[in-house]
Formats: sequence, structure tokens, C-alpha cells
Amino acid sequence: MCMKPSDNKYDPDFVAELFDRCSSNYRVWSAISSFGFVWLWRRQCIALVDPSVQQIDTIVDLMAGTGEVWPHVLRRFDQLKTIKAIDISHRMHVEALERIHRDYAEMISHEEANVLTAELAPGQADLVVSTFGLKTFNAEQQAILAKQIARILKPGGHFALIEASDPTGWIFRPLYRFYLDRVLPNVERFILKGANDFSMIGDYTREFGDCSEMAQALREEGLQVEFRRHFFGCATSVSGCRPQA
Repeated sequence: MCMKPSDNKYDPDFVAELFDRCSSNYRVWSAISSFGFVWLWRRQCIALVDPSVQQIDTIVDLMAGTGEVWPHVLRRFDQLKTIKAIDISHRMHVEALERIHRDYAEMISHEEANVLTAELAPGQADLVVSTFGLKTFNAEQQAILAKQIARILKPGGHFALIEASDPTGWIFRPLYRFYLDRVLPNVERFILKGANDFSMIGDYTREFGDCSEMAQALREEGLQVEFRRHFFGCATSVSGCRPQA
């Protein structure tokens, strides 16, 4: 099915259907279309967690997708007990469980939910992570997400979020935008039989800009926040912690 950019692109039902369609090709196509940068950025996301943090019992992965960040998490925190994966897409959960992470499925719990409205237990997470889900939220939704993150973090808990961004000011931004807006949609249509789902990233990143609004929303919730740019701003991240008191 060919999906064009829509004024409803931030509607939860639209997002769920989009990622349901993408689910079977998500892992391979996202790696190919990003020239492997998504793998690098996920690794860098986990590396953002304070090096002094050694013991993590529970990680909550928001907009978890098919769990591509989990191998990086498990290498960093080899004593980890639980990963709680939250995603609005049913098919993403199925792909994660059936095709990719069977070997350690017992430690992963899956919750199919809209993170903005889900009744998430407070103070449950030692670490909250999210890789490449932020761009599907507008500014108002990011403020709600920040409240949810602050709510579910334990005192002293950490968070690390990374997202593909629009590298405003970079000399090669026109080429980057040409690739996302023109090349990627045509390649995707040819390889994936007319699909135009992954190429929504061009529309989402243009509207999203970078993680600066999310950083401010998290600060307003009382969290300590650090904003970073990756590869000239093609990705940006926010990381930090909830103060102990």
C-alpha cells in the first residue's frame, strides 16, 4: 500500500498502521537505507548512560519497535533482569518476539500501548531508552511523553533517547534532504513493491527538527538533561537522570 505524508501523521492510529506495515522489513531496510548509521546511533545511545552506572535491573524501552537496541543494552548491562518493551504497533511486537529475540524472550515483557495514554507504573525503571521513535510525536505529544518518562523513572534513574534529525546549518544538508525526500522514496517503491512507508522519515524529520524541544520538556519535568548532536546533527540525543531528591 502506498502511503503519502499526511496531516494525520501524529495520530496514534496512523502511526500504529504505518509501523504494522513496516514491521517485516524494518530491521533490514532501516539499516540499508541509513547506510548502517542506525546501528551506530543505537550503540551511541546506550553509551550515553553515565559510565558510573553499573547495576541496572529494569529497562523500559519506549517505542521499542523490533528491539534493535536490546543487544547493545545487554552488552552494557550483563546483569540486567528485565526489559519492558512498549510499542503501539502489534506487528512490531510480533516480529521482535518471533523472529529476532527468542533466545532471551523470558526476560522481555511486551506491552502493546500508546505510551502517551498508557497507565505506566510509577518509579519502575532504572533506565528508560528510546531509539528512533520521538519523531512520530509533535511538540505537544513530546511534553506528555516527558511527563511519562519522569513518572516511570526511579529516583536516580537514567534515560537515553536518540532520533534521526534535520541537520540545519550543515553544509551538506541539501544532499541529505535530497536523499530523504527524493532518492529514498523512489528506491523504496522499487524494492518494496510500491511502498512509501519508510520514506515517511523525510516528512517526520523535517517537522521534528531535532531533540531540543524534547530536552526542554524533560527539563520542565525536573530531570537533568544533556543534548547532543551526532554526525553533524543527522541524529540528536537527550540523556540524563532523575535526581535522587
